[in-house]
Amino acid sequence: MNDTPRPPSQDTHTDSSRPTGGTLRMNMARYKTDTRLLVVAGVFCVLFGAVGVKLSIATIIMPLAPQQHQIAPQVPPIPKSDPKGMVANDIVLPQVHRASIVDRNGQALAISLPVAQVYANPQEMIDPQDATRKLKQVLPHIDAAETLRRLSSARQFVYLARDISPAEELAINNLGIPGIYFEPGERRRYPMGRVAAQIMGGVDIDDHGVAGVERFFDKRLDSNRAPLTLSLDVRVQNVVHDELQSAMDTFQAIGACAIVMDVRNGEIIAMVSLPDYDANDFGHAPADARFNRAVTGMYEPGSTFKLQTTAMALQDGVAHIWDRFSSVPIKVGRFTISDMKNDHFDPWLSLPEVMAHSSNPAAAHIALDAGAARQQDWLRNMGFFARVPIELPEAGHPIIPSTRNWGVSTVMTVAFGHGVAEPPLAIVRGTAATANGGFLLKPTLLLHDQDRTPGGTPVPDTDMAAQTPDAQRLISAENSSILRKILRLDVTKGTGDRAESAGYYVGGKTGTAEKIGAHGGYLKHVNVSAFTGIFPMNAPRYAVYVMLDSPKPTAQTHGWTTAGWNAAPTASHIITRIAPMMGLFPDTAHQEAIENSLFIPMRPPVPHGYRALGPGNDPGTMHLHESEGGRHGSHHGTGEMTSEAGHLARMHAARDEREGAMPLKKRQERG
Repeated sequence: MNDTPRPPSQDTHTDSSRPTGGTLRMNMARYKTDTRLLVVAGVFCVLFGAVGVKLSIATIIMPLAPQQHQIAPQVPPIPKSDPKGMVANDIVLPQVHRASIVDRNGQALAISLPVAQVYANPQEMIDPQDATRKLKQVLPHIDAAETLRRLSSARQFVYLARDISPAEELAINNLGIPGIYFEPGERRRYPMGRVAAQIMGGVDIDDHGVAGVERFFDKRLDSNRAPLTLSLDVRVQNVVHDELQSAMDTFQAIGACAIVMDVRNGEIIAMVSLPDYDANDFGHAPADARFNRAVTGMYEPGSTFKLQTTAMALQDGVAHIWDRFSSVPIKVGRFTISDMKNDHFDPWLSLPEVMAHSSNPAAAHIALDAGAARQQDWLRNMGFFARVPIELPEAGHPIIPSTRNWGVSTVMTVAFGHGVAEPPLAIVRGTAATANGGFLLKPTLLLHDQDRTPGGTPVPDTDMAAQTPDAQRLISAENSSILRKILRLDVTKGTGDRAESAGYYVGGKTGTAEKIGAHGGYLKHVNVSAFTGIFPMNAPRYAVYVMLDSPKPTAQTHGWTTAGWNAAPTASHIITRIAPMMGLFPDTAHQEAIENSLFIPMRPPVPHGYRALGPGNDPGTMHLHESEGGRHGSHHGTGEMTSEAGHLARMHAARDEREGAMPLKKRQERG
């Protein structure tokens, strides 16, 4: 055994797998990098996990409702049902700028709905045929062939459909067709259809008012989104429409109109003109249907004007209720002023009798006593010489003779409503002034907020001038009281007896005027019949007017076409139905006391110390004789009366020609 040690270099060997110092450093660096990556990955996992949990909570577990401004451009809110109109004034739809129009109770009469116009850029179309097929599924009314032609054109802009609903817009948008775009817009709608169609008017394709209140308040509706509140009551409007349509059908009239007005502030509660149309179809409605007979039609007022003659005589001190006037026919040349052949009056009638019996010659004598100057001043002050101030652009100007030719014949014929033509609203306005204490009001279609309490109950009656600052007092309170009694007498014992409505103490005046033919002169047995009245007469609240154009006789009217047989009963039906709607109920418990307060004798006694007008004391007769003597042999001759009628007919014809109206024999609204 050899114990000699070997050299270290021979006893040991080198381990090649053992890292060197450089390798170790590299491994340490790699370890640190891996650790960092693991930490960063862990952080990201935590973050993504938190986001995922948050999204799950927000969209699945506890989703949040979208805010209004987030969905309004695509899906506007649908108003909730509001039959009582409690929140109607708060409805303001998004994407519309024109304000709605509501009645006095908040019922929507006109509203703008959001719509869209669909257009496309054909240059961006990938498959026009497929796009057309998809569009047809959403919009079945479009013409597929025309749509395909437009989408295949070389143009960069083509319209595909107009006025589509928000739901249709959303459906098309969900199709995802490249090159399809939308243009926001709005469309005017009238939820009540025919209700107050002529009052509403209409708008053009650009949503600008072209008629009615839409035109009169065009700037206001475009600048203020708050609803425009009218004085109309759609409940009353519907009743008046139904009763008027029934009367028009029964008597086969060619036209009709009716008005209900508050005599305390001039608010128009209802205004109906027939025939009418659906306001949503304004552009296709015939001219005769768009014609508003209440403010545009000009009609001879007939005996309703005797109320103005009587009011003038009382207020100017020309006559008293105990004065008497001749009812004997008046002859001027070939023309005769007389009453109906079946009327058998006393030769001399008191002022109440003149109204109750509606005597033409007696009314002419009253006007002769007043004279031409007083008559003209009275009619001018009462607004009969000018356009009625109402918020309707269609309101027309009356047709009156020239004041230079206002001779004796004109004085007499105007006294009983012939020789002039007025819109029905002017008659209503004048009637209200005689019964409301003597105040001439400005009719309005706007609701007077100051006249109603928050609960909607009318405030107690106060001084008329305080309630309506623009009211003019033209008749004293004493004379207004007398006129109320005379109007009540005309219903209880006169020509307007069929206008009575039990418990409402109606007062009023009938009026029947013969119509003017196409060649001048009056048409026999072709009338415009009207009734103008107030109720309740013991505490006047509302004026009611009914007019029928060219009514036909029926078996029930015994062949008559006068107002007492058709217009008066129609007014009675209207009053009976609408009064409870407006908070008025029949008072029969105090009937005797109320009737006594409204009583006036047919022939009032002459007070001691007065000499009544009558036989031997009639200045009107003297004026007539003096006028006849002064004209004897003059160029006026004996045909002045006939020339007056012809003059009016020519004025009617000239006006019709200017306005492009239909032939007189067909529509007859001017005479």
